[in-house]
Parts: sequence; C-alpha cells; structure tokens
Amino acid sequence: LYIIITKGKCPEDGWDESTIELFLHELAIMDSNNFLGNCGVGEREGRVASGLVARRHYRLIHGIGRSGDISAVQPKAAGSSLLNKLTNSVVLDVIKLAGVRTVTNCFVVPMATGMSLTLCFLTLRHKRPKAKYIIWPRIDQKSCFKSMITAGFEPVVIENVLEGDELRTDIEAVEAKIKALGAENILCVHSTTSCFAPRVPDRLEELAVICANYDIPHVVNNAYGVQSSKCMHLIQQGARVGRIDAFVQSLDKNFMVPVGGAIIAGFNESFIQEISKMYPGRASASPSLDVLITLLSLGASGYKQLLKERKEMFSYLSSELKKLADIHKERLLDTPHNPISLAMSLKNLDENNDAAVTQLGSMLFTRQVSGARVVPCGSVQTVNNYTFKGFMSHANDYPCAYLNAASAIGIKKQDVDVFLKRLDKCLKTSRKEAKKEKSVNEISNSNTDTEQLGD
Repeated sequence: LYIIITKGKCPEDGWDESTIELFLHELAIMDSNNFLGNCGVGEREGRVASGLVARRHYRLIHGIGRSGDISAVQPKAAGSSLLNKLTNSVVLDVIKLAGVRTVTNCFVVPMATGMSLTLCFLTLRHKRPKAKYIIWPRIDQKSCFKSMITAGFEPVVIENVLEGDELRTDIEAVEAKIKALGAENILCVHSTTSCFAPRVPDRLEELAVICANYDIPHVVNNAYGVQSSKCMHLIQQGARVGRIDAFVQSLDKNFMVPVGGAIIAGFNESFIQEISKMYPGRASASPSLDVLITLLSLGASGYKQLLKERKEMFSYLSSELKKLADIHKERLLDTPHNPISLAMSLKNLDENNDAAVTQLGSMLFTRQVSGARVVPCGSVQTVNNYTFKGFMSHANDYPCAYLNAASAIGIKKQDVDVFLKRLDKCLKTSRKEAKKEKSVNEISNSNTDTEQLGD
C-alpha cells in the first residue's frame, strides 16, 4: 500500500482480491454519498437506486473530475478523486516499464481509442487555427479514420509502399505532401504502430524527424501497442530523435479489461494536461477502476510476465502457421517488422474460386474462431464519402488474398493449437468445394461450346 500511495507506482507483486476490495472500500468511504448522516440537496449526490449497481462500482458513484476538468479533484468525492490520480500514476509507471521510459504524463479517459484521438485533434485545433488537413499514412481501420472526420479535419491519405511482402510508410510522399499543402495548414501527422499484417508499424523515427523539422504536431495511434516492446521502442525512439506530441492506446486491448477506456500519454506534461482539460464535464470512473483493480491484481511482475508470454506465443504461432501454410501450398508472408500480427497467403484458394476466400472467413467464424481476418483482393468500401480500393488490405492492389492471425496479450498455447486445427480443416473443405465448383463450371462451359458449335 505504501508504494502505491506515496510513490504512485504499480506494486511489484500483485495483491489478493480481499486486499484490493478492502482498499476500494477505504476509498469509497471518503466520498460524501457514503458518509453516515449525509444530507444531499443537489442534483448530483451519488444516489443509486440499485444495490447491485452500487456494489458493482464499490459505491464509488461520483465518477472522476469536475464539470470543467476531468483531472480536477471533486471535494465531495475525495475517494473517487484519489482513485483517479492513483490510476493515472500507476498506468504511467506501467507505460514506462513497457518501454517508453521518458513519458512524462498520461491520463485514463473513459472513451475508446477513436474518440480519444478525436480529443487530441480538437485540442490541437486551438494551437493551429489555420490547419484543416491531417497527414495519415493509410491503415484500413475505420475508427482511426473517423476520428479525424469527427474532429472536423480533412484526412490526407498517404498510400503505403510495398517492400517485399510488407506495406511500409512512404516517407517521401509524406514530406512532399507537407510541402505541397504548407506546414501551417496541417494540423498534425497521424501515424500508427499496432496494425494488421502485412502492414507494419509506421516509420516513427523518420516521421518524428519530419514533424520536428516542419514544426508539425505528431499524434500516434498506439491502439494495442503497449503489449509490444517493439511498438513502445518505436515511440521512445521517435520522441528521442524528433517529435511525438501524444500517443493513444486502448485499455481493453492492452490490459484485458472491458471496452470503454483509453490512455492518452505524451512527453510534454502541459500538453497532456491541455488535452484532459478539453474533455467537457466529469466522467465515468469505471475504466479507471477496472484498470487499477487489474494492475493491483497482477503487479508489475505479473504484467511483465504476460508481456513475455505474449512474445513467446507470437514465435510459436508464427512457426506453426508457417508449417500449415507449407502443407496447403501457401506462404506465411514475410513481415518481420510486425510484432503482433501475422498473415498467410490464400493465393491458391483465391485462384480456384473468387468467393472461396470470403467463404473461408465464414467457416472459421461458425467454428468459433474469432479474431482471424480473411482479406480478399479488390474489395471497395466507402467511409465518410472517402472510397478505399482494396479495403482491409491497406493498399489499392495487394498481390494476394490472405488470412490474419494475431498473438495478443493473454493468448494461450491452447488457443493457437485449436485455431490451427480448425483452420486446417476449413482449408481442406474450402479447397474441395472450390475444385468441385471449378469442375462444374468447366463442364458447363464445355456444354455451352458444344451447343454453339452445333448451331
């Protein structure tokens, strides 16, 4: 208890559940709604009609912040305010141990990654009133794209460059676009670390140097990058050699808590405070409560162990998926710069039958394989009036259809083994059906040719 209260650090060893509950009850009795004899005559007095709801929140009902500042201390909710400050401090400590050692400030915000990015862009609006564009190396994920639209800016999509199997940042195109539009008209560069293969993390160091040279802010979408030492190293290096103003990461993807929260972090303490003050009103304490309970339960050593196991499972998944690809005359795409996601080609399946690739995705889903993405060639999708060719593949014309699988925090060897077994069965079934359909088509075409000859 001493280390968390006085130092604001994650305890090295996890606490047991009874200790965590005792600690939360101690915080809760500091809130005025839990005072014996409390008389509330306002419109927001922490009254809760359901005992079940009160217990689910450990009677920490007031939320966090005040109407004008999510980080402000609420006098009638001293326990909830302390919970908020301790959570932000413990999370900052964990971000440092995960690899971004020079981060200076962060706060938990009760919104998922997309809306948290929007909050960053809206804060930058006040610093750069002329700006209307955001430079965005393409990543086919809707929420990060919509975050820019929602904030009222025009995304400038920079197509990726194919290097071997990998899709990488086109640094020259980024700099050329900055020169063409004028630095003062650009709100920021919006880059990405964690992503689906064959796209790999953006070249953060080069982008950070460009941002420093042209005095343009740099916001990083680090959605599920905290669990990857490589992604965190890229952020650390980018800040060391150039400019990174803020990096945003999801709570659920990195800390195995329910969806609904994110962490906004950065290297300039005052700018992160500005972002927190931009949030209008007070907020739910649920995401803060969830991540604090989780980190107290795991301890620093427990979280580091999860990171280690994830990395080991990535190596295992990679080697086993390669073996399976070889059996089915496919290829594990060579994406060494992506530390979380893998991709296996579906070239043979795609050549036999156009619909076979999407059918494979349906087969996996009905067999309770979640998280695997099947990406066909040439799909087109419009998002907020922007049309993306080859959507989901992060490129207009990626050379082949493929399947994604990821080794994310919490994955077990059993998950990998079951996935590979079911994928093997689905691939065998898909190939049989594709060959059968091809054979039927060939007979049909042959009959048509004979009829035409007879005519």
